[in-house]
Amino acid sequence: MSNTQSQQLMVEWHSINWRKLERSVYKLQKRIYQASARGDVKAYRRLQKTLMKSWSARALSVRRVTQDNQGKKTAGVDGVKSLTPNLRLELTGNLNLGSKVSPTRRVWIPKPGTEEKRPLGIPTMKDRALQALVKLAVEPEWEARFEPNSYGFRAGRSCHDAVAAIYVAINKKAKYVLDADIAKCFDRIDHEALLIKLNTSPTIRRQVRAWLKAGVMDGKQLFATSEGTPQGGVISPLLANIALHGMEERIKQYAETLKGKKNKRDNRKALSLIRYADDFVILHENLTVVQRCKEIICEWLKGMGLELKPSKTRLTHTLKQYEQEKPGFNFLGFTIQQFPQGKYHSKQGFKTIITPSKQKQKVHYEQIASVIEAHKAAPQASLISHLNPIIRGWANYYATVVSKKTYSDIDYLMYQKLRAWAKRRHHKKNGGWVSKRYWQSIGGKNWVFATRKEGLTPLRLLNHADTPIVRHVKVKSESSPYDGNLVYWSTRRGNNPEMPIRISTLLKKQEGKCTHCEMFFRDDDVMEVDHITPKSQGGKDEYKNLQLLHRHCHDTKTANDGSPGTKSGCNSAEPKPTRKLEKVEEKWVMRYA
Repeated sequence: MSNTQSQQLMVEWHSINWRKLERSVYKLQKRIYQASARGDVKAYRRLQKTLMKSWSARALSVRRVTQDNQGKKTAGVDGVKSLTPNLRLELTGNLNLGSKVSPTRRVWIPKPGTEEKRPLGIPTMKDRALQALVKLAVEPEWEARFEPNSYGFRAGRSCHDAVAAIYVAINKKAKYVLDADIAKCFDRIDHEALLIKLNTSPTIRRQVRAWLKAGVMDGKQLFATSEGTPQGGVISPLLANIALHGMEERIKQYAETLKGKKNKRDNRKALSLIRYADDFVILHENLTVVQRCKEIICEWLKGMGLELKPSKTRLTHTLKQYEQEKPGFNFLGFTIQQFPQGKYHSKQGFKTIITPSKQKQKVHYEQIASVIEAHKAAPQASLISHLNPIIRGWANYYATVVSKKTYSDIDYLMYQKLRAWAKRRHHKKNGGWVSKRYWQSIGGKNWVFATRKEGLTPLRLLNHADTPIVRHVKVKSESSPYDGNLVYWSTRRGNNPEMPIRISTLLKKQEGKCTHCEMFFRDDDVMEVDHITPKSQGGKDEYKNLQLLHRHCHDTKTANDGSPGTKSGCNSAEPKPTRKLEKVEEKWVMRYA
């Protein structure tokens, strides 16, 4: 180890000028993006090499997986987790491509709404940091090349953007739909085909190949990995997107051969492929075209070792019944369907309506019912505090579509469930007494399920119908977080429908910047709400005493604000912040390990 590296290791982790490091890395990423956009291979490969050798990028990669990430306390096969600041500095100095790769640790997690379990592959802390480093260099290159209608696992893009793109594609004309899903996409990607498509420098290629071939430990048994990318790795979603890159362009090439439109441009516009991770839809007004697209995609996927999942692939129409299939289709938890309208209601003769899918409504109601059942003997305040994050998160997710009737229906069912919960607790009391005990009038609203305590503000249960419906503005097709327009991207984060109101309000108030480091919040940054004056020192839970910080900035601020259990300049372990985020906010800041 050189003298320079030894001196860097002696720098206190919390005293590092992270603002300077982030600016340095982002400038390189922006240049990589620009070079890739203009096709200058020599330039972006040189810049990638510079970035990966820089101490700034290595330090940020280590911080990402050891301090910011939600899975920072999940160990790999070596059992290492929760690194102290000194160990982070040591890891930063030893983070070099070409080092030996360890197998991933197999963890099985349940799939939401099913009895199946999904396998996760958890890399070691060092491999996670290396993957984060490679991702810093490779992602800007591919962001400049990814197709405009690819939305899953990409910075600044969400499922709401994918749904908005579908609306744009069918709003003027009813179309046939191929609603498809790729079978075990992450598990079956062909390694050699992926590496050929990656087409990167020999150093990165060797490193990615080593991760793909590292194997997986399930219990005490080692299994070889001859195909697929392990879910749970930092770089796995990016590799999956690279593997599926080109689907839309292949369909557009076929569109150019079609007849009926004025020119090739109109033909390309009439045929749409919209993809979110391994789920995608193909839309066109001609049934034969959609059927041919299915054949083309099946052939294209074979080249990557993939195939469509028959049970989740169906052909239907947005407006009329096709064979035994009802009109409309489900995509990402939304039901998208068109309904006939008179000439005074719609110029096209139909209306496009997007609503929460019946399946997701059922799963959500069952979750609410299970929480109520689990709190049969719990205080009313405890039940409300457990239900509110579930209600808020679900209602926010569907607040961009036609959801008012759905919200009212679920609120009614929830009321019936709460009524039964209250009567069970006081079976000897009449209905009027029970109603007065648990429901009251607040702010002009009657029948509000809320606590009653003298001198205290009532804790009230949220209603789904209280969530305002706000239309989502689709992301600009060719925009990227690496294009330098940070104001645009920070503004979009504040308008994200899944973001809690408190975080969204603070983000707008702070103009998209962290008040501690004064850097713009980027899409993969983890944000947390902080009390400017800690509650332990008399600070109140009100907006003028709240600020939005990066998680690492929050840790630093908490370590220095004199909160109990922390020590300024502590170097032995992570400070214990005195923060209490709502569960919905915890859900928002979660990221894959």
